[in-house]
Amino acid sequence: MEHTTFPPDLMQLQAEWHRTYEALAAPDHARTIVLRRRLQWLSVRLWWHPYWSGPGRMPAARAELRDRVRTWQGQR
Repeated sequence: MEHTTFPPDLMQLQAEWHRTYEALAAPDHARTIVLRRRLQWLSVRLWWHPYWSGPGRMPAARAELRDRVRTWQGQR
């Protein structure tokens, strides 16, 4: 899985998921419902992305996407 190329929209979805998850962990309780709904919506979009029915069939691809997005966000 070292040389997997993920589509840019999938990388962006995963990055948005991470940002939303981190915002949900913050102590701002006024936005909890909105953030939880957004996290669920992003999770569904990630799960059913067309990439997973093609080259990303292996379970390790999902873990690699998460790791790669964390690294990518750290470089920005």
